[in-house]
Amino acid sequence: MLAGGLLVLLAPLAAHAEQIVEVRDGAAVEALVSLREPTRVRIEGAAIREVFGNLQSGNCGATPAVGAGPGTNAAPAEILVECDLDKGEIYLRPVGVPDKPINLFVSSPHATYTLLLRPVDRPADTLVLRDRTLPATEPAAAVLGAAANPIRRLKGLLVAMASGQAPPDIRTEAVDRDVPLWAQVRFTFQRRFEGRGLIGEHYVLHNLGSDVMVLAEQEFHREGGNVAGVAIEHHNLRPGDRTNVYVLRFGARP
Repeated sequence: MLAGGLLVLLAPLAAHAEQIVEVRDGAAVEALVSLREPTRVRIEGAAIREVFGNLQSGNCGATPAVGAGPGTNAAPAEILVECDLDKGEIYLRPVGVPDKPINLFVSSPHATYTLLLRPVDRPADTLVLRDRTLPATEPAAAVLGAAANPIRRLKGLLVAMASGQAPPDIRTEAVDRDVPLWAQVRFTFQRRFEGRGLIGEHYVLHNLGSDVMVLAEQEFHREGGNVAGVAIEHHNLRPGDRTNVYVLRFGARP
């Protein structure tokens, strides 16, 4: 039953999720970039050192070096590139409205990746290049770390809450307190989970009425509560039925 609730949690965040593309040295892969907004590009577990293509840049300096590939010096720039030298990331924005994919070569200290970028009308996004042929640099426990992808952190905490088996660095506290919600409903705050910038709250909702109750995640977003996601185990409750409700939010406990 957890899987359905987990999908509910991720759905409202999907619009802001990273676009992950599997890459390997020397292979060409396709990816999407925003036509009008900047697209952030990073390599998972490595820094971008060089970028080549028909591009224009004014702030990338010597490292990472940015230039035009062989035979491209006379071609007009197809894409603007801005660099974050401290993080080893770049930001891309197409020039004009391209009528074909943009070729870009992105290098890390380990490999060079060939990207075929298709500009589309979409919001600003992050493009993550993942090379599974490289040694893993992130331990499994880091899924809940402060620097991890926020969706992965939320997913990891939700799994810990639903299973009742929290990692040692996640503090748990039994609450067992009824919280006022609606008429004909008992809403019990069972347990609080806290750690690494995330707070999770496990509730049990009991339908005390005589009618079927239909639940929606939006009903459990507290104004000003910095809610990052809500997962409901069962959305339709017959009279007398119960369901688990998980509320997750960023921030430290007040």
